[in-house]
Amino acid sequence: AFIMSAVQSGQAEIKKYQTYQLNVDPNQDDKATEIKLCNFSRPHMRAFHCSWFCFFTAFFIWFAIAPLMPEIKKTLDLDKQQIWTSNICSVAGTIFMRFVNGPICD
Repeated sequence: AFIMSAVQSGQAEIKKYQTYQLNVDPNQDDKATEIKLCNFSRPHMRAFHCSWFCFFTAFFIWFAIAPLMPEIKKTLDLDKQQIWTSNICSVAGTIFMRFVNGPICD
């Protein structure tokens, strides 16, 4: 459902939307002139928020355990093999979540 409107040159201009939920500049192909960060109604902002949340999750999974490893090792009485396995599981969890969250962001 494209809308054709007349421009000053007399040629037809094709527009996808007649109105927008934010301010746009008609002289620059209706590019947004403002950013509404807390508005989830547009797919662009949903993708943005999903992207930063997924990045934060991956970052947290990857790096959160390292500073706590000496205390965890002592408390749970872990040997080197078990620590190695937990590190592999951490990396695998990050990779898995990237595959799961990637399509969600798209």
